[in-house]
Amino acid sequence: MIHFVLADLKRFRLGSAVIVLLIALAVALGTTVTLQERALRLGSARASEKFDLIVGAPGSATQLVLSSVFLQPAALPLMPGDTLVALTEDPRVAWAAPIGFGDFVAGYPVIGTTTTLIEMTTTGFAEGRAFAAEGEAVIGSAVDLALGDTLVPTHGKQAEGGHAHAGIAYRVTGRLDPTGTPWDRAVLVPIQAVWHVHGLGHEAHDGHDHEAEGHGAEAHDEEAHDADGHDEEDLDHAHAHAAGEDHAESHAENHGDDHGEADHDSHDAPAFDPDAPLDETWAAGEAPGLPAILVKPRSIADAYRLRQDYRATGDTLAVFPAEVLTGLYAMLGDAKRVLVAVAVGAQTLVAAALLLVTVIQVGQRRRQIGALRAFGAPRGAVFGIVWLELALLFGTGILLGLGLGFAATEGLSRAFAAERGFPLPVAFAPGDLLGFGLLVLGAAGLSAVPAWLAYRQPPAAALRD
Repeated sequence: MIHFVLADLKRFRLGSAVIVLLIALAVALGTTVTLQERALRLGSARASEKFDLIVGAPGSATQLVLSSVFLQPAALPLMPGDTLVALTEDPRVAWAAPIGFGDFVAGYPVIGTTTTLIEMTTTGFAEGRAFAAEGEAVIGSAVDLALGDTLVPTHGKQAEGGHAHAGIAYRVTGRLDPTGTPWDRAVLVPIQAVWHVHGLGHEAHDGHDHEAEGHGAEAHDEEAHDADGHDEEDLDHAHAHAAGEDHAESHAENHGDDHGEADHDSHDAPAFDPDAPLDETWAAGEAPGLPAILVKPRSIADAYRLRQDYRATGDTLAVFPAEVLTGLYAMLGDAKRVLVAVAVGAQTLVAAALLLVTVIQVGQRRRQIGALRAFGAPRGAVFGIVWLELALLFGTGILLGLGLGFAATEGLSRAFAAERGFPLPVAFAPGDLLGFGLLVLGAAGLSAVPAWLAYRQPPAAALRD
């Protein structure tokens, strides 16, 4: 029987290939939707594992997480620098690390932070060491630079109109081990360097910092200098700037930095000194404003208390990244349901079209079926031949579709990882076996319809026709 089926498929190889291709494309669509949604959830969850609590200024919790964890440029309002001092002195906090944004090197974001964050969120160095002076930098594992390279930062991306900081350069002293997060594509420098590059420092704080650090020379510096103590007014201005700036990526990729080296003298802040030793301790009133602080609580209970305390004041916002991602996953799930419905509709249409084609084909092969019966083939054999032939076509299409869907998802995930900096794991889950089994049962049922029609055909009538 199998030899007869294979010979028949070879005789109709072009039609068989078209049927297999249609089935494969329909299955690949549904497979890609399912695998890609799962890969995005798993990848983003793993990328945020080391970030327990994030504290920032009041605003969008989602944007705070996207900017702090996934390093997506956006205009974030600033919170008082004294928040960092309070967190580092809080007995409920194991460690707290500031982060500041705004500059880029060869398209890679420059992140101002401390050695504490590097020690606590990475496994170590692939080569080199941590920065020990203001003019030194550490690069992520995916940054295409080398130890000893001199880096000239630009405020904003050059492709989007960013300008280079005159007379400012960092020297690469170390490369981190891979972390599987967007920070693999970041250049880490001391937070004091970011402050000094943008004209901020111990002498510039309170209301002045919030305006100068978030908006700079083009955001009414003179008015900000005259507004001592008006933190609330500065914060409102930061929100307005974040909502209305058309070039958010180039302006507030700042996240706690600022534009305009022209402000240095007017602020009387320390100038950038590449040989200056690190200073990672701050007293009240010394630290400039910050867009975000990454916090490691000592316990789960402490985490919830800190989150509550830094939400209650109204001056800051504290969020769990996992909490924000859960909301994003809910929206992603809604989109997945729509796409799955589209994929199921496409598969249904393909199945109906193929069923129609195979029924017509059985009708056109009545003489062949009648001849088989005339030569003594039982009804069951005819049923088996037709069913097996169609089952092979459907089965081949399903397996090919699963392979195409997996390959498409893998390609999309690699492209995403290259662009965003963190991998998306692509794999079939045990629950997928149920869907695969239902698909196979459906294919077997569809194959039985033409086979049943062939089974019922009387041989004499088929030969007379």
